[in-house]
Amino acid sequence: MTKETAIKLFQDQRVRVLWDNDKEKWYFSIIDVIEVLTGSPRPRKYWNALKTKLKNDGSELSHNLGQLKMKATDGKMRMTDGADWSSQTPEI
Repeated sequence: MTKETAIKLFQDQRVRVLWDNDKEKWYFSIIDVIEVLTGSPRPRKYWNALKTKLKNDGSELSHNLGQLKMKATDGKMRMTDGADWSSQTPEI
């Protein structure tokens, strides 16, 4: 595992991260952060419901969010929502 695809631990739970050398920023998996913070057994469904609610309420998701390839639990690289927390907290 390299710096670019490291897994960080928060309260003994994994959080996937991705380092972007060009932008010199860390990107975190939103699904993993939601799982750690909420304890939800289905963090992907939780995140999708939250995104839908925000859109229905007229809120816009931050421009800091995007789809990134990160290693899934099955070992394959899959697209997942990611956010940059290195310079500021995203407005979600």
